[in-house]
Amino acid sequence: MRRRRRRSETSRRGRPSPAWRAALLGLAFAAGCGGTPEPDPRYRPTESVLEVVAVLHRHVPDDTYRLPPAHDYTGRNVYRASLLRLENLERAHPGLGSGVLDDVIAFAKGRALERLRAFELAATSYRRAAETPGELRDQALRSAALCDALAEAQGLGSEDALGAPADLPSRLAALDVRVAKLAALEQQAGASHYVAIVREEIEHAQVARANLVVAARGLSPDGDLRALAALQQLVVDQRESKNANTHLLSLADLYAELAREYVDANPPASLGFDPPRFEELVDSAARLYESVANQDGAPEKLEANQKLEAFLAFTLRVDRDRFTP
Repeated sequence: MRRRRRRSETSRRGRPSPAWRAALLGLAFAAGCGGTPEPDPRYRPTESVLEVVAVLHRHVPDDTYRLPPAHDYTGRNVYRASLLRLENLERAHPGLGSGVLDDVIAFAKGRALERLRAFELAATSYRRAAETPGELRDQALRSAALCDALAEAQGLGSEDALGAPADLPSRLAALDVRVAKLAALEQQAGASHYVAIVREEIEHAQVARANLVVAARGLSPDGDLRALAALQQLVVDQRESKNANTHLLSLADLYAELAREYVDANPPASLGFDPPRFEELVDSAARLYESVANQDGAPEKLEANQKLEAFLAFTLRVDRDRFTP
């Protein structure tokens, strides 16, 4: 009896009273619904102009012609991210742009905008930076002049510049003039970071020219040969570009399309089907697809593998239709 009584007293003593239970529940609720935990410092909003400028200054010399643009910790293009952060700081602090950092902010915006191919806006930002006497003024004026020339060249060959509808020879001639002007700008750029920017613009112009020739290949009897020549020239001229594999895939796609068009025009079972001609197109397309698919680490490797498999499946169907009784 004594042991039972002691156990019951112990259980009563160990059991918290209703008031204590309420207090403990309140503490648990407060702990669960307390203040928001501190965010990772890397993802906090930018609070300093110098922080943005430092990141941008680090990546200004990057060769974005040969290598893809750098990305920040959020995975975005570092130039676009820096521009957005500068604009967010100006909105958050309206008086920020009317002080000693006027020229720094405007100059940094110009550096970001020119990498985003917004050359007119970049030139405007550089001229705004040059309004303030200081160390940045001379460089801002030189950059503004280069961006004005890049903006002028960028418009050559476009439908808006030539007027719609513009005939193909006029557009091709304008694009040739565009490439020539950009080549002259490359000489003026010297050893600065503008060399990479100008080379990117030359590549854009050559891609636009090749795409025009490919799109118009059905308008002339030698259109296919001209299209192949334009893409082959693009591959040779831009072999050092970060987009070299993309240009190879474009050429392979054209060979594959020509093979399909040949089969449509000459069914495999017909007497007009020429196996050597078809094999020439197949070998050219397959060889180009394989050259990209065999590059470990290339972003285009997966795309090339899938296109090669689809194209080989097409060729197997052609062989089946030709040799199956």
